[in-house]
Amino acid sequence: MEEIYRPIWVSILGNVLLSLLKLAVGFMYSSIALISDGVHSLSDVITSVIGYAGIRISSKPPDKSHPFGHSRFEPLVAFLIGEALIIVTYEIGRDAVYRIIEGGATEVNSIMLGVTLLSILSKELMFRYSVHIGRKINSQILVADAYHHRSDALSSVAVLIGLGAQELGFMYGDSIAGLVVSVFLLKVSLDIILENVRYLTGQAPPFEVCEEIKKTALSVPNVLGVHDLRAHYVGSKLHVELHIEVSPGLSLKEAHDVSEEVKRVIESLPEVEVAFVHVDIKGVTE
Repeated sequence: MEEIYRPIWVSILGNVLLSLLKLAVGFMYSSIALISDGVHSLSDVITSVIGYAGIRISSKPPDKSHPFGHSRFEPLVAFLIGEALIIVTYEIGRDAVYRIIEGGATEVNSIMLGVTLLSILSKELMFRYSVHIGRKINSQILVADAYHHRSDALSSVAVLIGLGAQELGFMYGDSIAGLVVSVFLLKVSLDIILENVRYLTGQAPPFEVCEEIKKTALSVPNVLGVHDLRAHYVGSKLHVELHIEVSPGLSLKEAHDVSEEVKRVIESLPEVEVAFVHVDIKGVTE
């Protein structure tokens, strides 16, 4: 199995097991907190399936309808996952407010606390695994899916605090914790959405990335200068166009070989998918 798909399958299988466990214990002991947390985990299964489909589509080779490939599908799906996180954020905040208004208490036992602790540990491990692989291979879908794991872990933390607070007699502990979690999740959701809007709209990379591209091109022998560098995101990868200057003493073949080497070294950079290199003769005005 390819490395990019492993976190997705771990996510799907892990969330199915956790959601069934939470729902079973929640219904057994009439715990609204665990039932809602189980539904939250079940929603993660849906987003992971969407993420899997997005990775499969974005990895397809270029075709007639998408001559530059399908890489934009990856940030599109990541954007949708960010939108899903906002919905989760709203639901957590709404439930917290309702609990404050309506009141009510749940009889807490060690099984409920144990299931909640297991959920926190499992989701945190899934988060760390997915975000590690996502950043390693620059997959926005895996990073977005990882933060969905973190959102579930945090909602379970809120449940744990709430159950513990109710055990100690503080009725509104779970609600206050839920509101704190919802504010944090809102920030994470907006970060994911804004990051992938940048990829979807073809925004230029940061100044430092452009300087690295120039430096890489200038490292090739016989490249005397670089100008008219343009780069933009196509999905999560860069398409780069630049002009290099070479000596008028080079033959046509030598100049071509230089441009091919520049193309090769630039495309070896992690963020770059393809580079288009134009050759100019030093001192010659077009």
